[in-house]
Amino acid sequence: MSIDQPATRPANPRFSSGPCAKPPTFSLDKFDTSALGRSHRAAIGKARLKAAIEGTREILGIPDDYRIGIVPASDTGAVEMAMWNLLGARKVEMLAWESFGAGWVTDVVKQLKLDAEVKEAPYGEIVDLASVDTDNDVVFTWNGTTSGVRVPNGDWIKPDRQGLTICDATSAAFAQRLPWDKLDVTTFSWQKVLGGEAAHGMLVLSPRAVGRLESYTPPWPLPKIFRLTKGGKLIEGIFEGATINTPSMLAVEDYLQALDWARSVGGLEGMRERAYANLAVVQGFVAEHDWIAFLAADPAVRSNTSVCLTFADPRITDGAAFAKAVAKRLEAEGVAFDIGAYRDAPPGLRIWCGATVEAADVAALMPWIDWAFQAEIEAISEAA
Repeated sequence: MSIDQPATRPANPRFSSGPCAKPPTFSLDKFDTSALGRSHRAAIGKARLKAAIEGTREILGIPDDYRIGIVPASDTGAVEMAMWNLLGARKVEMLAWESFGAGWVTDVVKQLKLDAEVKEAPYGEIVDLASVDTDNDVVFTWNGTTSGVRVPNGDWIKPDRQGLTICDATSAAFAQRLPWDKLDVTTFSWQKVLGGEAAHGMLVLSPRAVGRLESYTPPWPLPKIFRLTKGGKLIEGIFEGATINTPSMLAVEDYLQALDWARSVGGLEGMRERAYANLAVVQGFVAEHDWIAFLAADPAVRSNTSVCLTFADPRITDGAAFAKAVAKRLEAEGVAFDIGAYRDAPPGLRIWCGATVEAADVAALMPWIDWAFQAEIEAISEAA
C-alpha cells in the first residue's frame, strides 16, 4: 500500500451507536456495591432505583408531575409497553424515516392490527411534520439512530392536542432538548447517550398519558410484563423504583455513575455541547472531502449523536462492499470499532458522536477514514 497511515490514533476507538462508549471517567472501582446481591425490593435496592429515576428527572428537566419508570427490554420494551397499553382509543398516525420507526409501524399495523395512517420518508429525510394532526395519537422517533435524522423541534405538536404523542427518544435523550410539554410518552435506554449497560428502558409519562391509562382498556390481552395498571389505576410502584421484573443492580450502579459524570460536565446542556462539538469535527471533514457526504443532507434535521455518512465517488461500483471494507480496515487497525452503517440503512459509516465520546478522538479518527478510503480506492484501481 502506498498510502501512509496517520500518526495519531484515537485514544478510545469505541464509536458504536449502541451500546455506546462509556463516560470518559468510567471505572468499575467507583461502583457502590452495597446493593449488589440484595433484593431490588429491599430498602437499599429501592433507594438505588429511586435515585436513578430522580437523577434522570433532574438532569433532563422532566416536570415533577411526569412519572418516570424503569422497565424491562431496553427502549424497545418501553415503546412496546406504551403502544400496547395506550393505542386503540383514537386514530393513530405512525411516522417513520428509519428502521426502528418502521418497526413500530409493523407492530401497530400487523400485530395490533390498527387502521393507522402511516407517513414515511426515505433514509436521510424526514416526513412533513406540518401535515401531522396531533389530535390523533402519534408515534415517532425523535432521533433516527439508523438514519442520522432528528426532529428539529416540537413546534408541529399542538399544545392543546387531543391525541397522545408517543416518542422514542433513545438517541436523543441527554444530547438534545426535548420539549416535555409536547411529549406524552417518552422512551429511551441507558446504553445510548450515557453509555450505560443494556436491557433496561425508561418510560416517561405525562399526566395526559396517565389519564388515558386509567380511562381506557385496550381490547387485546396484555402480558404481565407490559401491565401498567391494576383495577383501573396506575401501578405507582413502577415509577417509584418497584420495577416490573428483576433489574440488574450492577447496571443500575453503572447508570448512577453515568448520571454523576453527566452532572460533572454541566448536565444536559454540557452533554449537548459535547455532542455538537463532535458533530462539528465530522462536518469540517465532510466539507473538505467531496467523496463523502452526510446521509441527512439537511443540517436542520441532522443528528448530533448518530452521524451517518455515505461515500460519493464514481469509482465505487459496489457501495455496500466498499463501505464494509473501509470499516473492516479501521477496525483491524484498532482505530474505530463498530462504525458500519446499520444493516437496513444505505451503505456507509455511522459514527456515534454523543457526549461520552471525546472530540479529540473524533478528530483523530477523521484522517484514518481518509486513509482507509484511499486504500480501498487504490485496491479498486489495482484490480481493474
